[in-house]
Amino acid sequence: MGRKWANIVAKKTAKDGANSKVYSKFGIEIYAAAKSGEPDIESNQKLKFVVERAKQAEVPRHIIDRAIEKAKGNTEETFVENRYEGFGPNGSMIIVDTLTSNVNRTAANVRAAFSKNHGNMGVSGAVSYLFDNSGVITFVGTDADSFFEALIELDVDVRDVEEEDGNIVVYTAPESLHAAVEALKTKGIEKFGVTELEMIPQSEITLTGDDLEQFEKIIDVLEDDEDVQKVYHNVELD
Repeated sequence: MGRKWANIVAKKTAKDGANSKVYSKFGIEIYAAAKSGEPDIESNQKLKFVVERAKQAEVPRHIIDRAIEKAKGNTEETFVENRYEGFGPNGSMIIVDTLTSNVNRTAANVRAAFSKNHGNMGVSGAVSYLFDNSGVITFVGTDADSFFEALIELDVDVRDVEEEDGNIVVYTAPESLHAAVEALKTKGIEKFGVTELEMIPQSEITLTGDDLEQFEKIIDVLEDDEDVQKVYHNVELD
């Protein structure tokens, strides 16, 4: 389905492992999930899933526990999810998902990331219609066909299963991501590289020279913003 997810996961893990910002972002996401229901991992499925992803990203246990404990308190701090869409150089498209307690600050920061790096903000829906919302799961393995058949037999809405460089990549309907993870666990899969909802571009472009440099600046600024949870784009990167 386009991107080489195994390679992306390897690079992201290497970057995240040395970057404490990922811990902060997970802390916010865990807190927001805990506040959205009961601050209990067993009774709050959204919280449980976020915590599982945090563990996969090797977020320290004390950060997870602190976020949950904070949600149990009487704090009135609330977080709002928003999506921004825009354009980078030479046909590149960018989607930015945020989780913030200060919408005005976040909107200004996202707008500045585009405008100061030769990009342009678009209206809602400007580029997202050219991306597919999909569940993505990766784990070490081979024989994609057998996993595809097993998931179908377990009534999971699977879009595709591929093998990429010694990893299995499973694409599901968005609402089937959790079911697919649980089904794979029954098949003996214990460690996952990715269990995420992703916006996957229907086609990709290649940038070079100044265009690539400007595009990478936009992405770096966005990913460094503490209010930005996810950045998606249609540029093929090595």
